[in-house]
Amino acid sequence: MDPQKGRAGVVLPHGVLFRGGQEAAIRQRVLDHDLLEAVIGLPANLFYSTTIPTCILVFRAPGTKAPERKDGVLFIDASARFTKAKNRNVLTDVDITNVVTAYHSRSDGSEETDLSARFVPTTEIVANGYDLNIGRYIKQAAAEQEDLGTLIDAYNIARAERQKAEQRMLAVLSAAGIEGFDE
Repeated sequence: MDPQKGRAGVVLPHGVLFRGGQEAAIRQRVLDHDLLEAVIGLPANLFYSTTIPTCILVFRAPGTKAPERKDGVLFIDASARFTKAKNRNVLTDVDITNVVTAYHSRSDGSEETDLSARFVPTTEIVANGYDLNIGRYIKQAAAEQEDLGTLIDAYNIARAERQKAEQRMLAVLSAAGIEGFDE
């Protein structure tokens, strides 16, 4: 990292935010040295290799945090901001822009993007045993509801795929001389 304005973002599973052992020791050192600027919660099933929810930890070079971000961590919950795709969830350009806007916001919360965000002083995190679990600091919506349009789109995609598979199967059976199936 550049020692004057360095910044690094690391994508990790949520477990690193609260597990004990060496991970707890690392969290304590990072927080005691005020190196962690933000924790951004991402949705589950975002990557092809795993379905678990992930997060981005944004680190700053020592002493380079803006004055309003010193001695604390900005938490942003973007876990509900995604579009369902065929095999995984996707962050749209709008979702990404909203996360970036919330990250750059100087207020506690993100009224411009409707994302849940909160700046938490290090003293509160220390009082919670250096636990960085996003849900501890940002209250979730009472009940998540499936978007009907998304469900209908998923159904239509699955239905079209089933119809294509049936047509291929009937063509193979017909070519093999097997008859008696309705098309």
